[in-house]
Amino acid sequence: MPQNRIYLYLAAAVLSFLFSISASAADEQKDKDTYSQDSVIKDATDFFGKGAEGIAKIIEKAFKEHGRPDGYIKGEEASGAFVVGLRYGDGTLTLKNKGSRIVHWQGPSIGFDVGGDASKVYVLVYHLEKMDDIFQRFPAVDGSLYFIGGTSLNYHQSGNIILAPIRLGVGLRFGINAGYMVYTRTKSWNPF
Repeated sequence: MPQNRIYLYLAAAVLSFLFSISASAADEQKDKDTYSQDSVIKDATDFFGKGAEGIAKIIEKAFKEHGRPDGYIKGEEASGAFVVGLRYGDGTLTLKNKGSRIVHWQGPSIGFDVGGDASKVYVLVYHLEKMDDIFQRFPAVDGSLYFIGGTSLNYHQSGNIILAPIRLGVGLRFGINAGYMVYTRTKSWNPF
């Protein structure tokens, strides 16, 4: 009987070792397919340029809440609202080890929202396995307070895919709204 226990302990130790090697290999592959916090902060700071002092704190918040992103979108957008609002933008989606492509987005909103703004946008992209999965509608809730300039972060989610737009903009805007963003292959003026 004691010899059987030794075999059981030995088998458990071997299985535990094999599991830890497998988990370590999976984590290593995940790190190869995602972006580190330092690389994102450097890239976003370079993208936003002057006025990007608070960007690192916003990115740290996104990493704390959602981890390492699979990709990002760098672009520009303009929006305006008087109770009902519209937002239009375009940029380049880049997924680590999967290339890049141009994407466009547009969407309506409704809420207690007045004003207009133009922004540079850096969107952290989570759980996007294929480029074409971006082309869908993402529900969005947004709050804005721009008086000449401002920075914001919010989240859009559809299924498992999470988008975290970080905006650095100029304009005069105040309010909160709900709506959605539609990501498309070609530019469209139809926000629906």
